[in-house]
Amino acid sequence: MDIRKIKAVIECLLFVTGDPVSLKELSIVLEVDQNTLRKIINQLIDDYNDSIRGIKIIEINGSYQLCSKPELYEYVEKLLKPKAKTGLSQASLETLSIIAYKQPITKSAIDSVRGVKSDACITRLLEKDMIKEVGRMEGPGRPILYGTTDTFLRLFGLKNISELPPLKDFE
Repeated sequence: MDIRKIKAVIECLLFVTGDPVSLKELSIVLEVDQNTLRKIINQLIDDYNDSIRGIKIIEINGSYQLCSKPELYEYVEKLLKPKAKTGLSQASLETLSIIAYKQPITKSAIDSVRGVKSDACITRLLEKDMIKEVGRMEGPGRPILYGTTDTFLRLFGLKNISELPPLKDFE
């Protein structure tokens, strides 16, 4: 299969799924080794970035997704006319930040950092698929450990959690 056909198939697969597709899945479907496929996808990403288009390909934890360009949001918003903003409260953003930087982390550790209970914020973040249960801590009660999701990465424009901006010392 020539490179133009491979690029066309990648575009098609990313379009029809709508969700991130792993490099491994794409490799299996296309019967192309992952290193070669990664180079082709990077070329495709550059193609989208170098031309005036309304969509782009983003990478999220080794998976790829087709999405609209953020600078065209106002037009998407006009077309879809959102009924209400369902953003996050200051408390939820604070809780999400703590989880993002300290993951995996327990609810009691989050409460300790915030100085208040975080039950409602954690519930809201779970409902919005921004965080997930990533395991249980060893010890009494085996408390739940929380971490961020791929949805969090996608919404904040990150490839992986290591792209979070560094924390500054406030001492």
